[in-house]
Amino acid sequence: MSPKPLITQLYSADPSAHVFNNKIYIYPSHDRETDIEFNDNGDQYDMVDYHVFSMDSADGPVTDHGVVLSVEDVPWVSKQMWAPDAAEKNGKYYLYFPARDKSGIFRIGVAVANAPEGPFVPEESYIPGSYSIDPASFVDEDGKAYLYFGGIWGGQLQCWSKGNGESSPHDVNGLVFDASKSGPQEPSGDGVPALSPRVAQLSDDMLSFSAPPHDLQILAPESGEPIAADDHERRFFEAAWMHRYNGTYYFSYSTGDTHYLAYATGSSPLGPFTYQGRILEPVLGWTTHHSIVEFQGKWFLFYHDCELSDGVDHLRSVKMREIVYDEEGRIHLA
Repeated sequence: MSPKPLITQLYSADPSAHVFNNKIYIYPSHDRETDIEFNDNGDQYDMVDYHVFSMDSADGPVTDHGVVLSVEDVPWVSKQMWAPDAAEKNGKYYLYFPARDKSGIFRIGVAVANAPEGPFVPEESYIPGSYSIDPASFVDEDGKAYLYFGGIWGGQLQCWSKGNGESSPHDVNGLVFDASKSGPQEPSGDGVPALSPRVAQLSDDMLSFSAPPHDLQILAPESGEPIAADDHERRFFEAAWMHRYNGTYYFSYSTGDTHYLAYATGSSPLGPFTYQGRILEPVLGWTTHHSIVEFQGKWFLFYHDCELSDGVDHLRSVKMREIVYDEEGRIHLA
């Protein structure tokens, strides 16, 4: 039986869950009604603000802390505030969010608050060197913090490639944005590796990258080589997430057009990671986006589906399920 939606007074998706101050805090995107027709570029996901939600217990009520950041608050944003994430360091809380800049290119911004429920005050511009979507923050036990990101098709990751020496206003660390590659495009062909998610270590103040982002490799266990671009059941599409269990780093993600939540493991937050399997089979709706968090001795998967809207793709709702690990560290639904 499918769990009931956690949030019913509005549509919510892409839940990033964290434990702060002995509570679960959920940072989702906020779906809204739109007359934009479904397309593979994701234009129907026309979100304009963020709410924060909290839970005192895994089976308790959900508190809506209201709007904590909106398009009007961020000078560089034009539209589409998509899936966010949050982190805490040194008593401050940081909300990382993707949105289109005034040129229509997805960038990643950051806003700061004194409490996990906000409100969040955004930086004047996006993080220098940032691009694409779905930021996921991870603060390791040694205090080092990382930001994982990337999404293909509407997420524009496929639009960025090494330049030919000519400069452009949109260049990022030697990468050039090619708008002609927007939409449902990605590499393909025998021997062609899939596009990789990106990872960058964050600066001590959590507001910038301490070094340029680089590829996060996901390897096929049978070959030790990067997963192939045509392997749509295992390749990365979007929805990066990082967590640590028993000293092992777990990188999980969505496979996009095959609608799985998959995961890979490694010994370093910077990779490489080896594919291990699936966490969740396809749900009602096109997208799959999630987070994994430990709370009061148990582990929980947060995700979304379209049950509350009777299958309307861009009107999703957050759900949660308990997960467990077997003796080999593999993830299973409880």
